[in-house]
Amino acid sequence: MTEPLTVDDLTRIRRIPERQRTDRAELYGILDAGLVAHVAFVREGRPVVIPFLYARDGDSLLLHGSTGGGLFLAPEGVEVSVGITHVDGLVFARSVFDSSANYRSVVVHGRAVAVPADEKEAALLVVSEHLMPGRWDEVRASTRKELAATSILRVGLERASVKVRAYGASEAPDDGEDRAVWAGVLPLALVAGAAESSSDVDVPASVRAAAARHVDSGTVRL
Repeated sequence: MTEPLTVDDLTRIRRIPERQRTDRAELYGILDAGLVAHVAFVREGRPVVIPFLYARDGDSLLLHGSTGGGLFLAPEGVEVSVGITHVDGLVFARSVFDSSANYRSVVVHGRAVAVPADEKEAALLVVSEHLMPGRWDEVRASTRKELAATSILRVGLERASVKVRAYGASEAPDDGEDRAVWAGVLPLALVAGAAESSSDVDVPASVRAAAARHVDSGTVRL
């Protein structure tokens, strides 16, 4: 899909609306850069939020979990809100009130439905390639028992909102703030460390590929 994201009463950004983005490619980029989605739903009358590993599959999200989780018990699916956020920096303004963060965030509203059994292995491949590129071909196939214990939920991206802040500290000529106070941005990023081996086997291509997604672009020295 290439059309802009739909903005309606559910997806409209109300606080600082100028930060809302409707470019579907930007939505995909934020999702493809993430690893963890926080999924909110109501269970037995109470709000619940659970983190899931996930992957994007075209115009939907695949959430990886266990068949033992309460979210997966309803055959017709369950209404959810899914949040993914990248914090790209802390913004130090000349007052605490104006200090902020640079971020890229997505909230998806939809129905999470279990992927059918005959499609589960293909969905697992998509999740595996997102998290650990190439690992699928390095290890044995999943057993029937393992597949039965695993559940993948699919959530469509028809109703999603994107909000982004990507600039420095806000200031105005008449804000009365002391210009001798430092202001600026401290960049933040998810960075891969050195692989920790559990045996003497050489680090495989899948681990190197996963690490390459999170390369340190330069350590900050204070």
